[in-house]
Amino acid sequence: MEEEEEEVLCYLDRVLEEEEEEEVFEYGNGELEPITPTHRQFKGDIEKGLEMKKLVLSGFLASEEIYINQLEALLLPMRPLKATATTSQPVLTIQQIETIFYKIQDIFEIHKEFYDALLPNIQQWDEKVTVGHLFQKLASQLGVYKAFVDNYKVALETAEKCSQANIQFQKISENLKVKGPKDSKDCSTSVTMEALLYKPIDRVTRSTLVLHDLLKHTPKDHPDYPLLQDALRISQNFLSSINEEIDPRRTAVTTPKGEARQLVKDGFLVEVSEGSRKLRHVFLFTDLLLCAKMKKTAVGRHQQYECKWYIPLADLTFQTLDDSDSPHIQALPEYEIEEMKIKISVLKSEIQKEKKAPKGQSRVERLRKKMNEQESWLLLHSPTIPFRIHNKHGKSYLFLLSSDYERSEWRESIQKLQKKDLQTCVLSSVELQVLTSSCFKLRTVHNIPVTSNKDDEETPGLYGFLHVIVHSAKGFKESANLYCTLEVDSYGYFVSKAKTRVFRDTAEPQWNEEFEIELEGSQYLRILCYEKCYDKSKLNKDDNEIVDKIMGKGQVQLDPQTVQSKNWHMDVIEMNGIKVEFSMKFTSRDLSLKRTPSKKQSGVFGVKINVVTKRERSKVPYIVRQCIEEVEKRGIDEVGIYRISGVATDIQALKTAFDTNTKDILMMLSDMDINAIAGTLKLYFRELPEPLLTDHLYPSFMAGIALSDPAAKENCMMHHLRHLPDPNLMTFLTLLEHLKRVAEKEPINKMSLHNLATVFGPTLLRPSESESSKGQHITSASDIWSHDVMAQVQVLLYYLQHPPISLAELKCNTLYFSTDG
Repeated sequence: MEEEEEEVLCYLDRVLEEEEEEEVFEYGNGELEPITPTHRQFKGDIEKGLEMKKLVLSGFLASEEIYINQLEALLLPMRPLKATATTSQPVLTIQQIETIFYKIQDIFEIHKEFYDALLPNIQQWDEKVTVGHLFQKLASQLGVYKAFVDNYKVALETAEKCSQANIQFQKISENLKVKGPKDSKDCSTSVTMEALLYKPIDRVTRSTLVLHDLLKHTPKDHPDYPLLQDALRISQNFLSSINEEIDPRRTAVTTPKGEARQLVKDGFLVEVSEGSRKLRHVFLFTDLLLCAKMKKTAVGRHQQYECKWYIPLADLTFQTLDDSDSPHIQALPEYEIEEMKIKISVLKSEIQKEKKAPKGQSRVERLRKKMNEQESWLLLHSPTIPFRIHNKHGKSYLFLLSSDYERSEWRESIQKLQKKDLQTCVLSSVELQVLTSSCFKLRTVHNIPVTSNKDDEETPGLYGFLHVIVHSAKGFKESANLYCTLEVDSYGYFVSKAKTRVFRDTAEPQWNEEFEIELEGSQYLRILCYEKCYDKSKLNKDDNEIVDKIMGKGQVQLDPQTVQSKNWHMDVIEMNGIKVEFSMKFTSRDLSLKRTPSKKQSGVFGVKINVVTKRERSKVPYIVRQCIEEVEKRGIDEVGIYRISGVATDIQALKTAFDTNTKDILMMLSDMDINAIAGTLKLYFRELPEPLLTDHLYPSFMAGIALSDPAAKENCMMHHLRHLPDPNLMTFLTLLEHLKRVAEKEPINKMSLHNLATVFGPTLLRPSESESSKGQHITSASDIWSHDVMAQVQVLLYYLQHPPISLAELKCNTLYFSTDG
């Protein structure tokens, strides 16, 4: 019976509360029959509205019958208990009986009268039937529930004490018989008194829901409309008076003890379970954390969650790596992540083209499906920041997040709730099932955060480079060692992109550091302010473990109109009483990818490489040799070398020094942050007026890398290499050997050949504007980005994976392969 009742209640939830459902279920003969979408053909007309109104009422009536039977079952032992109370051997005293069964008789009579009046109206249904007066009367009698709710806790405690003291009452309270519905084949079901005492609590918190739905399907000129409105107003006022936290907008469920269990936060997180990554939907309620996954259901069926585990907040603690026995997190090589991003960019480009093509819609859908799969893969495999939680009485669990901002939000939300006087709770299987079922309608995050789930009209975000200067911060109560990190969203999730230096022992840090951040469909910038941890016992942990304390965090929306102006836009983020000042400006990707023709002969940046080497009388430009030497001296063990951005102001200082041939340049190099030196080398190649591998040979490299036969590819790629001008060839071979030496330290610096090819490929090969505009006309920024990028990475990777290339052998070898003839 309990299971059958839950099934009917689930059905009611669907009829009463899920207006966006694909199906509506009709209750009849004890079965749930789907109403097919064809019934919805004339959704807007009055007949359809009346049909829906009858459906809502029929469902509500079915649940009223179950509720009345439950109240009746509760009242059944009350009369014999009262009769024995005046005998010499009472089971309970009169006072105990009145406390346990307080107001149950009154509630039963109110609902029985309501049911008896509503039933004939539904049996003789037509458009003239009015029921608003019945709901108005029911709402006006809700005051009796106030008395019941106030007494509920005492009633429950009294029943529990009496059960422990009297074996006879214990047997009665554990085995109350509830009649089945009239149409049901089941005669009765056994239910505990505690469960039945909870039913009025559950019923009253749902009182406004049916009224919302009846109003939805009642024409405004119908006589019922003002009456239902009045009933809704009375019900809402009553609910807010008995518990301010009960939310009529379906964000709360009630616990078996009668407290409001509010949904505080929910979202998709990656859990490491049995050694593999699983995407979970996590729900934080006022007293517990529930981890669920969406059940696989047939097409068109009602979607449901399956609970994987839950932890009462009273038993939840956070773990560090030391406390945890969780396995080492296996992260994918970064080049696989980058390659997937490129594939997604290519797909986005194809979708845009197909939208403009005649009859391209079916192909668009196929491409969207493929993109959704790839973005979901990225969402699953990108996160690396561990978020460990532990049940004091059981297991530990490990989530992986891509953003420390997000991890901090989850931690803070849980800790805020734990400050309240929480009691541990153990849910029965039925209670857990009811709570898990409620998650579907309570959730605030409906879709996996991938761009393929967004409407075309939604802001696509910014593609290009965001220049951010982090100026200063104030509002700290005491001096500390402080730094900031910057996060932006891309591909549906946030990633950390830059980090300021640590400003030591100050309450007013003045960083004034500039960063260039690549945006990939980004809409938000987040700034996190940390206090640096120098406690040696907490250092040298897992690479992704963040032990520094977050002092504050905040975010701003990247408004295209604001940031796309040529001028700097200054802003302030306020966080926990701390104010961080920063400025930003944006360069769109189509502008940032352009190589500007060489207009100058002096300096080295933006000057043709043969001009520089001729002036210097060198085979390889001085800037390339010096930066490589410095990186190999003290940066080859640096995690993320060439991938992590250097401070833009430092890079600009080095650029000026090399351009003006400053005498103390070697001193500057030895003092400068190594990421700034690596960034200067990348900037040099990026600002060459022509790519290092030349515009002329670009189509040949693209054709060579596309060949399938290894021998033909080898011949072709070597042939193209020896046709490079000498300064270009010598510089390329020098850089090639350097990058191979960097990759040899991959276990320490995490930079594989694939990673380095991803960083340098487009920088060394991307053609200048005049060359890239030949042939195919490219319009959107994402087209510019995705066009040939994968091939550019593959060209550099080919040479990086090739055995050492000797200049002498290259020049002597006369074999060649031509794609021309």
